[in-house]
Amino acid sequence: MINSNYLYSKKLQNKAEKINELLCINNKKFVSRLMLGTGKYENLKTAQKSIETSGTEIVTVAIRRAQSSKSKGYSNLIDGLNWNKLWLLPNTAGCETSEEAIRIAYLGREIAKKIGQIDNNFIKLEVISDSQYLLPDPIGTLKAAEYLVKKKFTVLPYINSDPILAKQLEDIGCSTVMPLGSPIGSGQGLKHIENLKIIIENCKIPVIIDAGIGSAKDTIEAMEIGASGILLNTAIARAKDPRLMAEAMKWSVIAGRKSYLAGIMNKKNKATPSSPIKKLIQ
Repeated sequence: MINSNYLYSKKLQNKAEKINELLCINNKKFVSRLMLGTGKYENLKTAQKSIETSGTEIVTVAIRRAQSSKSKGYSNLIDGLNWNKLWLLPNTAGCETSEEAIRIAYLGREIAKKIGQIDNNFIKLEVISDSQYLLPDPIGTLKAAEYLVKKKFTVLPYINSDPILAKQLEDIGCSTVMPLGSPIGSGQGLKHIENLKIIIENCKIPVIIDAGIGSAKDTIEAMEIGASGILLNTAIARAKDPRLMAEAMKWSVIAGRKSYLAGIMNKKNKATPSSPIKKLIQ
């Protein structure tokens, strides 16, 4: 007969292993589940300090802006970060068609090689033809993703909170899906949380909530529903104290993850006393 103390000890061990489980994207492992963008900071120093304070290991850079002629801050940021400690996630922001996105993805891979990340084939795929709301194009995204996967890219597609599209992207070989919480830079939080829950439930690859995060509350909420990680930018870059907000986001990702793994209590319509009502001292 198995000792009950042994079973309890084994359960605690399994829980500890789950808490310390690394984020794995196409066999590449990361301790931090927070990814950061690099735009909208007031200056290079603020960006550097915020990225360092956040504890992030994955930093995304818009390749079209980095390649543009004197795009303020971007080339300096690439030169100014320690790529021995950080992993570059090139992104195709600004691309309106699948053809544009594919071309920029190849440029991103070349930049990764130039900074010494020879085996870095990551690409954050964005195809956005909607200039007003910046919502991703599902057809263009699927088309570009299918091509890039065949060309051995590790594709992280940015999508709307569409469970069917998310599953299709997983089926063609994408390494994550990155559904938005709400429109880019809006800070509205998780507007379609039920759809996000379905995506998380159905996908076997990491689900990274990307866009719309406004505060640590939003980050915790996303992690508590089982998201594998968070990608954000504006919430830190536009905070009154970006470095302090970066620290808040670091710990909120960790707190949300632990809360999810702990098993959140069921909500009730009525109050339940915290102290027993039987056998009270008379």
